[in-house]
This record gives sequence, C-alpha cells and structure tokens, in this order.
Amino acid sequence: MPRIALALTEEFGDWEPAVLTALARGYFGVDIVTASPDGAAVTSMGGLNVTPDMAYDELDPETVHALVIPGGLIWEKGNAPDLTDLVHRFRAQHRVVAGICAAASALAGTGVLNTVSHTGNSLDSHSKYEEYQGREHYLDQPQAVSDKGVVTAPGSSPVTFATEVLKALDLWGPEAEAELGVFAAEHLPPKQ
Repeated sequence: MPRIALALTEEFGDWEPAVLTALARGYFGVDIVTASPDGAAVTSMGGLNVTPDMAYDELDPETVHALVIPGGLIWEKGNAPDLTDLVHRFRAQHRVVAGICAAASALAGTGVLNTVSHTGNSLDSHSKYEEYQGREHYLDQPQAVSDKGVVTAPGSSPVTFATEVLKALDLWGPEAEAELGVFAAEHLPPKQ
C-alpha cells in the first residue's frame, strides 16, 4: 500500500491536505506520515498542534510514495524552509510530489515546474522565484493539475488536489470517485 508524507511547516493550511489524507487513510488504508523541517511540533493556520513523525531529512523516497506539501502563511512571511533538496530527492526516485497553494509556488522555486504543466494561486506567485522558468506551462485554472508525477493546485482546490494525487498513486477508481463526488456536490447547482 502506498505511503504519503505530509511536509508540514509552521502555520500550514490545515484544510488543504485534509480531504486527501482522510480519503487515502480512511478508505484506502494508505499510511500517512508527517514531517516538519526539524521534526519539531508545528501549529497550523487553524490552531491545530501537530507533532510530526520525523524531520524532512528522515523522509525516505524508497518507502514514501508521495510527498505532499500544504501551503500556509510561512511563505507570505518569508520564513519558509528551502524544499529544493527534499523535492529533488523524491523526484530522483520518480515519486509523486504535490504542492497546493503557496506550496505550489514553493515547488516553482525548486525548478521542478519548469518542464511540466502546473497551476497554483497565480503566475505572479511562481514568478518571484529565480529558479522558475516554466511560465509557458502554467495553466490559469481553479482545478488541480497533474503532469508526470507533479501535482499542483490553488489553495481553493483541495478536492481536485486530492483527486489528482490519488490518480497519480493509482488509487483512483469508482470508490474514490464516489467519495470525492460527495465533496464536490456542494459546487453543483441545486436540483430544481
């Protein structure tokens, strides 16, 4: 069974990976592990205190199949950790790497978005990173984008983010589609 690692930061957006982790763990038995830059406890934007399982350096792409990075206020405040080494360790092993909200822009800063289709909160938020050379691959859309094992999404898209990560892990099927359809139903027009 696949294992997903959440790379958490102080003030991470707790709603952004919530649908993904609940479905992956609750319905598919996926092992979820958490990590912070140094393994120390972090507090989410919503005030959830999380004691991670390990530090980023301890995450092993041999045993972890997807690295999922939620966004958060730390990037706006300029205190975010550099994810370049962590992300490239996972990509070197052809593992799924996923970033939502400000973390999609952080992926831009690692250079991994330079050759894949991607999205995020805005092109401007990606362009502030010198390493980002992927403007022509940016898709300005509200849904998550998956390309060659890299998943990105704006912060307002936790449902399509969950969908694309599950697809990238080959966990997509009728059960996943039915469960995610429940979450997406709120965005459909009411039946007359």
